[in-house]
Amino acid sequence: MTTAQHLETIDRLLTRDFPEARGRTEVGTSGPGYHLAELGGSRWYGDEDAADRAECEEQVSAEYGALVHRLEERWGPPAMFSLDSLRLREGGDEPAQPWSEIAATTDHLHLWRAGDRWVAVYAAAWGADHSPQLMAAVTVIDPP
Repeated sequence: MTTAQHLETIDRLLTRDFPEARGRTEVGTSGPGYHLAELGGSRWYGDEDAADRAECEEQVSAEYGALVHRLEERWGPPAMFSLDSLRLREGGDEPAQPWSEIAATTDHLHLWRAGDRWVAVYAAAWGADHSPQLMAAVTVIDPP
């Protein structure tokens, strides 16, 4: 996908109603108060060599950087939001969705306020055998 297509997806999610229950959508998952969009495809590495892995990771990084740049033009500098503290919590309450799901896949994200919604962009890590996946979240749920 292109940066323009990523922006179109985010723009659609900014105006879309939230469902009453969590479920799959044409771009990812949505639930009460949030949408998560899978912008760049995650690949299973399998038997590919290290050069293929590096090329895929560079592609995700380039798409991430281009998307952040375009969103900065729109809404200004993002907040760099670390999610480390969410994973380090012991006992206590688990953070609300989508933040607990996001924290399970990334250490940090870029975050903007767009009207009454938050927009987050991040690279999700699904495990050692998968490439990172460019993701976006649109939510009315405040970050923890």
